[in-house]
Amino acid sequence: MLNPSVLNVGVLCLSLLLTACSSNEKREDFAGLAQNELSTVSNIKSSQWHEMNNVATVSHLTDLIADPQLDDLIAKALEANPSLQKTQLTLQASLWSIKSQHGDSLPSVEAGFSGSKTEGSNASYKANLSISWEADLWQKLAKAEQAATKTLASDEALYQASRDTLVANVIKSWLAITAKQHTIDIEQKRLTLLDANEKLILKRFRNGLGDLEALDESRTSVSQSKADLVEYQENLAIEIRNLQLYLGSNESLSYIANATYPDVSLSFQGLPLQNLQRRPDLKAAYLAIEAADLNTSVAYKDMLPSISLSATLSDTAESPSAALFGSPIWSLLAQITQPLYQGGQLKAAAEIAKLKTAQAYQDYRDTLLTAVNEVENTLGQERVLSLQKQHIHDALTSSKKNLSQYEKKYRTGLIEISDLIDAQTTMYDLEAQLDDIIYQHLSNRVDLGLALGLGANE
Repeated sequence: MLNPSVLNVGVLCLSLLLTACSSNEKREDFAGLAQNELSTVSNIKSSQWHEMNNVATVSHLTDLIADPQLDDLIAKALEANPSLQKTQLTLQASLWSIKSQHGDSLPSVEAGFSGSKTEGSNASYKANLSISWEADLWQKLAKAEQAATKTLASDEALYQASRDTLVANVIKSWLAITAKQHTIDIEQKRLTLLDANEKLILKRFRNGLGDLEALDESRTSVSQSKADLVEYQENLAIEIRNLQLYLGSNESLSYIANATYPDVSLSFQGLPLQNLQRRPDLKAAYLAIEAADLNTSVAYKDMLPSISLSATLSDTAESPSAALFGSPIWSLLAQITQPLYQGGQLKAAAEIAKLKTAQAYQDYRDTLLTAVNEVENTLGQERVLSLQKQHIHDALTSSKKNLSQYEKKYRTGLIEISDLIDAQTTMYDLEAQLDDIIYQHLSNRVDLGLALGLGANE
């Protein structure tokens, strides 16, 4: 016959267990909602994002431009950029933290040895060996480890996002250096022509064929061009310093700008299969939802009973060898503990964990909306810049033809030199504008590749 007190204890433990289990209420599947959000966006946008099917398909940002000098710069940046290296070290520390947390599910072993002696008695030595282990009855420790693993994976995705952004910045800075060098070249050609015009006007003035106002206007244009040239040269120096910053180097960069712009290949073939889902920031946000949900499970399981086992092997003797190798005494202890009342702290912790999961889901939605916005903005710029490039190219072609006609008319005396200078100014302005649009177009394609999740090649 069972002792009534034992029966009561058993009933009480069962009651507490059922009460605790009932607190694990049904939760929202935020990870599933996030997947649905992405699928919905992909289905809606797939028909809108097929645009540039006339160029080569690429898989990584580093495939956009084939240039040995650029490849070398990217490799140096990935190796030495201090911000990226710091993030990598943080990841390594997080990996060791997970390994440390894994130890919570394993038995712990402690050993001790001590000796004492009092006046009038022999020396006494004590040795003990303790083994303790908490049974992961509700998979609480396992889920905590899974949550830490998901968090690490999320951090790794953010690290990949940092790599991708760094590569994109290096490419755009490299393109910007070429653009700024072109601006200098165009302005130098303009200045050479303005110098020649000033000398011609001065000669005509001395021969009584011009007025002082035309000479002053010509000198003003020359001085303005010189001032612009100084500014453009400093802009180039600043851009080279920016590139050094990406490379994580203080050494002067020996750099030769390209004479022409490279081809930047990008295709939308295969969308939406290779869009957005490849973005590491979206991966990180999704993994953060999963990690938060696992942490919520851990918070609920903190309200459940826990079972721990401990065994101790100890002996006391008059010599160290006897204490270590004598006839030790084993003691075994098993205990079950059930949280009863902690001022609502455990319940509050579970509710906070649920809210953090909901926050992670909203972070995912925000990241997804931002991703869509970035793709649509860069797609819009792709269309606009393509049209602008064509229109300015046509305008420049017409301007060159017009300048040729003005030069003929000037030589025959049909127009004034001021009309010829206006035509020259228009042509150089259009040439500089076209070069800037070409640069913006190429830079936008890099941004578009980044927005679509074309990351750095491993």
